[in-house]
Amino acid sequence: MSQKVAMNTPNKLTMVRIVLTPVFLVFFTVTSIPAHYLIALIIYLIASFTDFLDGRIARSRNLITNFGKFTDPLADKMLTTAAFLGLMVNGYCNVWIVFIILFREFLVSSIRLVASSQGVVIPANIWGKAKTMSMMVFTSLIMFALSLQQDFHVIPDAFPLPLISEILLWICAALTLISGITYVVQGSRIIDFSK
Repeated sequence: MSQKVAMNTPNKLTMVRIVLTPVFLVFFTVTSIPAHYLIALIIYLIASFTDFLDGRIARSRNLITNFGKFTDPLADKMLTTAAFLGLMVNGYCNVWIVFIILFREFLVSSIRLVASSQGVVIPANIWGKAKTMSMMVFTSLIMFALSLQQDFHVIPDAFPLPLISEILLWICAALTLISGITYVVQGSRIIDFSK
């Protein structure tokens, strides 16, 4: 009988990110909580930092596991999707941006699952990394501006934050679309569709 091995540090950090995601969304959307945008931003930044930290530790200490390969990108998707949903609910993100992002995530995940079932791994590419980085950076900037405007009234209400938010998030959507196309092309070359 095989003995269970304890979860390593990178995987624990990934699980922390997953747990923090709904906590972040609660603070982001519940307006009755004082300085809720600031609290949500701090939680979001901590969760985003675990993404950088778990990958760095896993690579430097050779702690890369199958569990981590699956859950790390899943945790990223959960966190960034929560941010986009929160922004959409608050009127700072177009529903089509959220649709493009979710459509891409489901499509790429499906391609990777099919490839994995055939013993083929489709690694993350530069477009996928650029997509994730732009999402985390831009959503953080928007939340910071929201906190300054709504929590502390440093930025005047006349400041066109919704427009700036839309522009930044459409850039994310464009990178998402490009990265999705690259994965589809990559998958079509290596997946055996006869199986």
